[in-house]
Amino acid sequence: MRQINEDIRQGNFRQVYLLYGEERYLRRQYREKLKAALCQEGDTMNTHFFEGKEISLGEIIDLAETLPFFADRRVIFISDSGFFKSGGEKMAEYLSNPSETCFFVFTESEIDKRSKLYKAVQAKGYAAEFAEQDENTLKRWAAGILGREKLKITESTIQLFLSKTGTDMENIQMELEKLICYCMGRDVVTTEDVETVCTVRISNQIFDMINAIAAKQPKRALELYYDLLALKEPPMRILFLIARQCNMLLQVKELSSGGFDSRAIAPKIGVPPFVAGKYLAQAAKFKASVLRGAVEKCVEAEEAVKTGRMNDRMSVEILILSVL
Repeated sequence: MRQINEDIRQGNFRQVYLLYGEERYLRRQYREKLKAALCQEGDTMNTHFFEGKEISLGEIIDLAETLPFFADRRVIFISDSGFFKSGGEKMAEYLSNPSETCFFVFTESEIDKRSKLYKAVQAKGYAAEFAEQDENTLKRWAAGILGREKLKITESTIQLFLSKTGTDMENIQMELEKLICYCMGRDVVTTEDVETVCTVRISNQIFDMINAIAAKQPKRALELYYDLLALKEPPMRILFLIARQCNMLLQVKELSSGGFDSRAIAPKIGVPPFVAGKYLAQAAKFKASVLRGAVEKCVEAEEAVKTGRMNDRMSVEILILSVL
């Protein structure tokens, strides 16, 4: 990120940029920064956007070889193409000797660093990874946005806020906008404001549901399930998320028994260290055999729905009660 900011400040641009990683908000922000720096405002003749896995590489290369129209450069933005996992060999070959007047900005959520295209970008340009941010960074960022609106927030309140929003910066920003509007005319955000305004992400609801199961609280677990149904979440999506959470906890438990701490576990399961810490605490409430059995029961519940032996809503209810 720092390198991109420096390139923009100096006006000395690489011919190709790759923005990748799980944090969509930052990827989008830096893509917009590059667009503002590389492209003339309103220049639709020399600014092009391609998205999805059905992109024609031949069309892009032909366009890249076309001289810009009354401008210094032609800029091609390519998003979610999948080229960095498979099918990008032709683009990699082109980038070894591209037209000097064409610049590329790729935006991808997932890549394979072993791919020829990734190596071509490294050789010809710059690849920036945008991973999920750690808890302290998110706290500072959220408090900074509130501060610009003359709003203060305590450590405990911002902790509550993040427990509801999760780590996705796009979601955090939307929830902050709601808080700012709700707290207009005041100078402090309270826990009551957060409880009133902020929406709990479904993944956090699932986390709370698993906690209720661990605490042998069937009523609470079912209440959380019914809350998700009221929010129009499909039962089969809820089932998938329960299965994913149980499988994640099983992995965490096995890694923990192998001597790994939260910092070592985090990259192995693809979450920030503070989230891994929460998973560790939750996994400690279960035996590995119980988690393994829960994953198997999720598979059985899905099969029961698909074969018509049980309706989807009832199958998840029975699953929740059977794991207790």
